[in-house]
Amino acid sequence: MDRKKLVITQNLNENLVQKVQEVVPDWTLVIGKKSSIWKPDLENVEIIAGWKKDMQETLEGNTNLKWLQTWSAGVNSLPLDTLKDKGITITSANGVHSFPISETIFGLLLSLTRKIHTYVRNHQSKKWHHENMGLELHGKTIGILGVGAIGGETAKISKAFGMHVLGVRNSMKDHEYVDEMFTLKDLHEVLPRCDYVVITLPLTDSTAGLIGEKEFDMMKSTSFIINIGRGNIIAEKDLILALKEKHISGAGLDVFQFEPLPSDNPLWEMENVIVTPHTSGSTNVYDQRLIEEIFIPNLRDYVNSSKPSINLVDFKKGY
Repeated sequence: MDRKKLVITQNLNENLVQKVQEVVPDWTLVIGKKSSIWKPDLENVEIIAGWKKDMQETLEGNTNLKWLQTWSAGVNSLPLDTLKDKGITITSANGVHSFPISETIFGLLLSLTRKIHTYVRNHQSKKWHHENMGLELHGKTIGILGVGAIGGETAKISKAFGMHVLGVRNSMKDHEYVDEMFTLKDLHEVLPRCDYVVITLPLTDSTAGLIGEKEFDMMKSTSFIINIGRGNIIAEKDLILALKEKHISGAGLDVFQFEPLPSDNPLWEMENVIVTPHTSGSTNVYDQRLIEEIFIPNLRDYVNSSKPSINLVDFKKGY
C-alpha cells in the first residue's frame, strides 16, 4: 500500500519536522521551499501546507488532494472556485500574525502621531527642527475595521493608551477590548468619529474598494489611516488625493494595489505617508507558531476525523 503524502512548501527546522512526523508516522513528508523538491509529488499528494501559484495546473489532475493549509492569513490569491469544485478543505494561517502585525500597527500609529518618521528624515540631513509636533494617541478614538485575531490584539493594545475603540465586524460578536461594535453597513457612521482608522480586513467582494473618495471626505482632517489588510480595500487614487488635499493627516501603508509599489507612485514621496513592503506579519517565530498552534492541531483533527477545525475557510465569505 502506498504511503500517504504531505507536502510542506517551506524550509522547516528539524524539530518542527519531527513534531509533524509524530502525528503522521506512516506518511511520507516532502518538505522544502524549492519547487524542484515538491513538484514531482503534486499529482498524488493528499495534504499541502503552503500554496504556490505554480501549483494550480498540476493539481487539476490530482484526485487525492483533500486539504490545503495556507501559509498566509489571506486566501484571496487562491483559485477558490477550483478548490471548491474539487471539494478541497482550506484552512488559513489566521492568528499567527496577531503579535507582529499589531506591533507594526502601533509602530505606524506612534510614528505618524509623534512624527518619528519626520525626525528620522531630519536626522539624515542633520536638521534640528521641532516639526510642530503636538498630537497624542492617549484618549483618542480608534476604528478597527476587522476585529479578528489581529484586530482584537490591536484593540487590546489600544486600551493601554486609554483609547475609545470602535470595532467593525459582520458577526457583531462582542470583544472585551472593543467599546462599540458595528457592521460594515455602519461604516459611514463609524468613520467620522475616528482619529485613527485601522484596516485589518480580508479582501473579498464586499471589501474591495471599501474606502474611497466618499469615505475620505467623511473622515476628520486630523485623522490617520493604517492599512495592513490588502491594498485593494482602499481606492489608491482617492487616497493619494485625500492626502494631497489634506482631507486626512497621514497614512501608514503595508499593502498596495500593485506590489512591489512602483517607483513612480506618489506615495513614495509624501511626507505624511509611511511605506512598508508588505512585511507587517514578519517574525522569526512565524513557522513555529503556524506549525505548533495551527497546523499540528489541524493535522490531528484530520487524522482522527478527516476534518481540520482551526481557521476553516468559508468559500461563501471568501475567508
